[in-house]
Amino acid sequence: MINLPPLQQAPNQTDLLVTHEAIHPFVHRTPVLTNRSLNEMTGARLHFKCENFQRIGAFKMRGAASAALRLPTEVRARGLATHSSGNHAQAVACMAQQLEVPAFIVMPHDAPKVKVAAVLDYGAEITYCNNTPEERQAALEEVVKETGAAFIHPFNDYGVVAGQATAAMELLEDTEPVLDILLAPVGGGGLMSGTALAARYFSVGATAWGTEPRNVDDAARSLVSGKIEHNVDNRTVADGLRTNLGECTFSIIHEHVPKIFTVTEEQIVTAMRHTWERMKIIIEPSCAVPLAAIFAYPEAFARKEVGIILTGGNVDVDKLPF
Repeated sequence: MINLPPLQQAPNQTDLLVTHEAIHPFVHRTPVLTNRSLNEMTGARLHFKCENFQRIGAFKMRGAASAALRLPTEVRARGLATHSSGNHAQAVACMAQQLEVPAFIVMPHDAPKVKVAAVLDYGAEITYCNNTPEERQAALEEVVKETGAAFIHPFNDYGVVAGQATAAMELLEDTEPVLDILLAPVGGGGLMSGTALAARYFSVGATAWGTEPRNVDDAARSLVSGKIEHNVDNRTVADGLRTNLGECTFSIIHEHVPKIFTVTEEQIVTAMRHTWERMKIIIEPSCAVPLAAIFAYPEAFARKEVGIILTGGNVDVDKLPF
């Protein structure tokens, strides 16, 4: 197992390459799929990086592995802790299991049952809280105080960003011809930041654009205002994208992401259904946001080679939005 150095600033090209090598034993190299039907419907050539096939069913495994490997051995031995509504929780719990250390996870009471069950299956201890940023943070601080576990932030951590970047790195490497655009959904911004850095360091001309639910468009507003904006409400079917940006992720996005497209709830659900029906794969609502943006803004993507990160497939099939 490789121990990685901590990152105090945005990862550079070397940091990303070293991270990709280090996390290799802990993650899957997921496939890139295409679909002729969706190409015809959108007027673009789409390349889907299927992180719904990733270990724990989501890209979050990459960031959790990267961050955990940056902890000193004696710190890591006390356990890993985080707060998350689901996918990051699973990733930290799974990584702790692989490292044979305890995991302590704070989850909201209304987290999807499929994600709660997965966290428990990995042997983690769950502390439940109300679904507000303040309640999550307060509960997390109490857990860390009691256990001494190391907090792995869901997104506002350069080590996490470096791990998330490896998905886009692989997409760029596996895609032929060269991509024009890389699309990712934006929640806390870890994946978007990593995708933007991958485009900068490992592509000859691809631009990284963000996509976001209109109901929680804090990242789009932040890009315009030049400072971190917050959402008054977090009601969206894309439950993985309800979080606001952090200082680390905002700084990278502000510098390297020129556009963030927003889409309606109806457009997200329609794109999700198209993916299930046309590609015959399971994706969660957050995954559908980039495809929804392509349908909503066809002129921006017409005749372009577009890479899309499908972020995860952890869906409660008893509560599908269509």
